Amino acid sequence: MAGLRASLDRLQKLRTAFERKLSGADRGGVSRPRRPESSRLREISGFGSNPGGLRMFAYAPQQLGPDPALVVALHGCLQSASIYDHGSGWSELADQQGFVVIYPEQQAANNPKNCFSWFLPGDIARGSGEALSIRQMVDKAVLEFGIDRARVFVTGLSAGGAMASVMLATYPEVFAGGAIIAGLPYGSASSVQEAFEAMFSDRAPSARALGDRVRAASEHRGRWPSVSVWHGSADTIVKPSNAAHIVSQWLNVHGLPNHPSAQEQIGDHTRRVWNDAAGQTRIESFSVAGIAHGLPLDTSRDCCGAIGPFFLDCGLSSTHHIAQFWCLDRDHPLPRVSVAEVAADCRTAMLPRVNDVAAAGPEEQDTVRPEIEATLGAQPSLNPNDVIAAAFQAAGLSAPTPAGSKRIDPDAIIAAALKAAGLAR
Repeated sequence: MAGLRASLDRLQKLRTAFERKLSGADRGGVSRPRRPESSRLREISGFGSNPGGLRMFAYAPQQLGPDPALVVALHGCLQSASIYDHGSGWSELADQQGFVVIYPEQQAANNPKNCFSWFLPGDIARGSGEALSIRQMVDKAVLEFGIDRARVFVTGLSAGGAMASVMLATYPEVFAGGAIIAGLPYGSASSVQEAFEAMFSDRAPSARALGDRVRAASEHRGRWPSVSVWHGSADTIVKPSNAAHIVSQWLNVHGLPNHPSAQEQIGDHTRRVWNDAAGQTRIESFSVAGIAHGLPLDTSRDCCGAIGPFFLDCGLSSTHHIAQFWCLDRDHPLPRVSVAEVAADCRTAMLPRVNDVAAAGPEEQDTVRPEIEATLGAQPSLNPNDVIAAAFQAAGLSAPTPAGSKRIDPDAIIAAALKAAGLAR
């Protein structure tokens, strides 16, 4: 009896600490973003048996791209689908790039704080609860909007980030990639108390144990989703060490070494990447300097998202970068954080398809080759002089050689580049 009382006391202390931290972050010293008078989102019903009792909202731009991609966006605690859409800016980006976004929404009957149940066994297992409800929403969207099943992605913030971990683990064959923001690894908790313990402490199992949890969640043994992990260094609601645990979990699943393939500084923020044998980035991790619990934004350089509680301006747009990481901007490229790496990722993502062509018969090659050429931008007849001239013209500079010239003058190119950089007259 004394042990039960101690457990209940411990749970109450953890709950009180969580509510205090959440309330403080919700106020955040700024006004809550005003909910649009008429939401951009449309509710969709009848998407399946819905054992998790969730609601489904969707946004599809007027101009959908051919074989559009799908983004599943999962809100955090104290949020709704429309608040998350307004703050994150996913539907704004969908207008530019022609993809579809669906927003599962938690109901107060399931959780009084509107948190997804990322810690309850009945909601995080394949084929049951909230995980199955979200899976059914994906199927509904695929049929209604003509989604390319090879371009389905999931992202989320906080409890939504932890639920994104759930979806990647339980339905890895459904998602090409995921992005986990201020979230936790799959299998971190199986009760409310364990959830609080995981959020507030630095403890974690070994990488092998974390990886085993993902492998045990389904019978999948094929290609695993790519994962983007984001966490603020000043987060007091979900310890930043959880980001390292998520990375450790997926490194083990992918069979990648602990040491990153590359690391770069973006302002004060640190990005690390892990590439596979083909050179494609499979996992990336952002440590966002100085921000608390929330979704990183850059409202000064793009119009994606809105500042408010849990939506924090830090000079780095997570929504913008994640879209690049998933190559959602392949038809209308966005200004890039790291041009070379993201462009290379889009190309190396097609390497398995290139290998398929080599091994296929003539009829199969005729089917697959146009897809690869469209993605890789194969244009063997391009005149390099015309390309260089167009590039200089786009930059507002005089071309170093006349367009259409039969000879490229490297000295002229170097001289023009130095002059443009202010290093030569």
